[in-house]
Amino acid sequence: MPALVRTILVTIAAAVLAIGALPARAQPFSEGQRGEIERIIKEYLIAHPEVLQDAISELEKRQADAEAIKHREGVKQYSQALFHSPRQVTIGNRQGDVTLVEFFDYNCGYCKRALSDLLNLMKEDPKLRIVLKEFPVLGPGSVEAAQVAVAVRMQDPTGKKYLEFHQKLLGGRGPADRAHALAVAKDIGLDMARIEKDMTGDEAKATLEENMHLAEALGLNGTPSYVIGAEVVVGAVGLAALKEKVGIARQ
Repeated sequence: MPALVRTILVTIAAAVLAIGALPARAQPFSEGQRGEIERIIKEYLIAHPEVLQDAISELEKRQADAEAIKHREGVKQYSQALFHSPRQVTIGNRQGDVTLVEFFDYNCGYCKRALSDLLNLMKEDPKLRIVLKEFPVLGPGSVEAAQVAVAVRMQDPTGKKYLEFHQKLLGGRGPADRAHALAVAKDIGLDMARIEKDMTGDEAKATLEENMHLAEALGLNGTPSYVIGAEVVVGAVGLAALKEKVGIARQ
């Protein structure tokens, strides 16, 4: 039985049972009366199954509305760390009128496919400010790759080398891990002694902890996830949808 249908039926059953638990000043229903109420409800739902679909639709809407409120409140509460952390990578137009934040994992297949969307969006929208936050949720290799990425950021305040690293590692084949990430860093000409030192230092640890805390506060549980203006967008929604969300944030 689908989870939502089960939720609806449990709610109905709870309501029926609650009828029998009326305050002391009210006459409770007998077992026979309660059974008759349950029978009437069951027969009605069988005769009108569309009621369940309507109830499911309403439940989904309420859940989505509640989630959107939580997202907006989280963005507002953590806006400084979300949009202006000294530990983040900022690319695109640093003085842009709209900021898009992406939480990503280097081993996320959806993130790999969404990379071209981000690059095209940055190319087509010169007013867009983009913030990249490592969110390694897919295992030890992802954490290792993210640690190297933070070390790259520490060596590159402009974000240009980071973007080159980001494209090569996220767009490359095979799993991302320490060895693969270090090979990419070496390939783009970074100071490898400093990379290996920084990736295990306090700054790398603090950066990833900050990103994880932000993701948890916003209720993010997958990658890629975006914050565009005040709205949270979960999943590789495609270039057109990202453009639409940027346009809404710009209004």
